[in-house]
Amino acid sequence: MPGKFGKPTDPDYGERLAEFEARIARGEKIEPGDWMPEEYRRQLVRMISQHAHSEVVGMLPEGAWITRAPSLKRKMILIAKVQDEAGHGQYLYHAAETLGVTREEMLEALLSGKAKYSSIFNYPTLTWADIGTIGWLVDGAAIKNQTMLAQCSYGPYSRAMVRICAEETFHHKQGKEMVILYAKGTPKQRAMAQDAINRWWWPALMMLGPHDSDSPNTPTLVRWGIKTKTNDQVRQEFINEHAPEILEAGLTLPDPELRYDEATGNWIHGPINWDEFWAVVNGNGPMNKQRLEARRRAHDEGAWVREALAAYAARKQQTAVAV
Repeated sequence: MPGKFGKPTDPDYGERLAEFEARIARGEKIEPGDWMPEEYRRQLVRMISQHAHSEVVGMLPEGAWITRAPSLKRKMILIAKVQDEAGHGQYLYHAAETLGVTREEMLEALLSGKAKYSSIFNYPTLTWADIGTIGWLVDGAAIKNQTMLAQCSYGPYSRAMVRICAEETFHHKQGKEMVILYAKGTPKQRAMAQDAINRWWWPALMMLGPHDSDSPNTPTLVRWGIKTKTNDQVRQEFINEHAPEILEAGLTLPDPELRYDEATGNWIHGPINWDEFWAVVNGNGPMNKQRLEARRRAHDEGAWVREALAAYAARKQQTAVAV
C-alpha cells in the first residue's frame, strides 16, 4: 500500500520534502509505502499509465500485419514482438498500481479518450517495410527514453524499464536488419524501404515529446529524478545515432536541412511541424479514431474473460474458507 502522499499544506511538508529530495540526490530509489509528494505520485501515474497505454495500443499497427508477413521467420518474429509489447503493458500497469491507482481506472481513462498514449501509433502502416521501420525508428526512439527511465527515482518503474529495455533492444535490431536488407534488395524493395523512412522519420522525432519550451512537466520530472534528460536532449541523441546509420544504408532522410555540425558533434535537423504533433495528440491524427475503436471493441469482447476470472477467484476463495 502506498504511504502518505504529502501536500504543501501539510505542517511537516517542508521537512519531509527536503528529506525526500536528499534521498533522490543520494541515488536512492523511492519505493511504494515511502513518503512522497502528491505531485510526484501524480506525475508518475500520468507517465507510467501513458507508457502502458502506448505499449497496448502499439500492438495494433503491427498486429495487423501478422497474417501478411512474407515468411514464416518474419511471422514468428512479429508474433513474438507483439507478445512482448503486451507484456510491457502488464509490467507498467503493475508499476502504476503500486501508486494506489487501479487497473480499471487506468483502462477507463484510455477507453474514454481522457488518457494519452504515444502519438506515433496514430499513423497507418501501409506496407510491410513499415513494420521494419517501426522496429528501427519507433523502438529506437523508445529505447532512448526508456534507457533514461531505467535510472529513474521510482523503484518499480525503474526495474520494469530494465526488462523492457532488453526486449526493445531486440525489436530495434530486427527492425534495422529488415530495413537494411530491403535497402540492398530489388529496386521495388528499396523504394518501399525509402517510402517507409520518409513517412516515419518526422513522427519518430515527435514521439520524443514536445520541444522543451512547450513541456511544462519536464522541470518537475527532472528535479525529482523521474527523468534525467529533457525531450530535446533525448531527441538529439536519437538523431545522432540514427541519421548516419540510415544514410550509410544508402537511404535518404526527408529533411533538406539535415547536416552534421563539426563544432558540436551533433546532427542538426530542420524545423519540426509541431502543429501536426499537437493535432495528433489532441485526437486528430490519421488513425486516432480507429485505434480507440479497436481498443474499445477488444475490451468489450474480452468481458467474458474478466467475468470468468472473477468467478474463478470467488470460487477459490469459498473453497479456501471451507477448508
